Amino acid sequence: MMKKLMISALAGAFSLAAAQALAADEVTLQLKWVAQAQFAGYFVAKDKGFYTEEDLDVTINPGGPDIAPEQVIAGGGADVIVTWMAGALSARDKGVPLVNIAQPYKNAGMQLVCPKDGPVQTVEDFPGHTLGVWFFGNEYPFYAWMNKLGYSTEGGDNGVTVLKQSFDVQPLIQKQADCISVMTYNEYWQLIDAGYQADDLIVFNYSALDVDLLEDGLYAMEGDLADPAFKDKMVRFVRASMKGWEYAIANPEEAASIVMDNGGQDENHQVRMMGEVAKLIGEPDAKLPVDAYERTADAVLKQGIIEKEPSGAWTSDITDAM
Repeated sequence: MMKKLMISALAGAFSLAAAQALAADEVTLQLKWVAQAQFAGYFVAKDKGFYTEEDLDVTINPGGPDIAPEQVIAGGGADVIVTWMAGALSARDKGVPLVNIAQPYKNAGMQLVCPKDGPVQTVEDFPGHTLGVWFFGNEYPFYAWMNKLGYSTEGGDNGVTVLKQSFDVQPLIQKQADCISVMTYNEYWQLIDAGYQADDLIVFNYSALDVDLLEDGLYAMEGDLADPAFKDKMVRFVRASMKGWEYAIANPEEAASIVMDNGGQDENHQVRMMGEVAKLIGEPDAKLPVDAYERTADAVLKQGIIEKEPSGAWTSDITDAM
């Protein structure tokens, strides 16, 4: 009799666990790039069970050079994406109604670097030279900066020649460009690993120059956000994600290990990246800095990246409800 009761109790427990697993709300997150510490908070939240605690079953899809998160979510392949504000505003202007629901990254990591022994020493030296930048939405901050400086991007003595840069540092090493774009947490360190010393490089940091545009925010579709159940799901998702970011920042080596388990490359690089990413996030807080939003929107509008002033491109409903 006792044995039957134990078997019955175990069966009931398994049934309850199965029911809870089936009841978890599914969320698909599309990343902007491949698995790396740039997205550690999401991998950590999944690994440490923070999403499960919020009754969520989260799938994290890595990005890549041929993957545009804006297109993925427009096609129904994701519920929420990580992307840059300029790209999201451009997509919204073209009819993909993306809305910023949270902004973990408060500072931009984009930089332009040039060899100290090269022809570019100051921004006044840019005209007549070749500057590298990535495309697929990563070019918007660069073009906004050139527009602010008043430089044509069509080449010539009074303008700059734009090199569509590969997603590495080879254009500088092979002297295809006088300066290239890097992220503080990634390609800059690739240059250091390639033999450059910090003193060998002139660094133009977008944040330091007050030309930084918002990076790595979380975006969902406006129509989905009209559904109260979806909004509740996003509140739980963002809350758990920020818990993941808090843990990752406090435990960079463990976070890097978790990233490696999810497809990251070079654990030492991931640890270093985690340290740099932490500087861009600061005190983990998902709220959108409105002044940074306005600066970003104004820059892409003046550059002609978007045709009309955006409206409804962000909401505080999710973060206010956390």
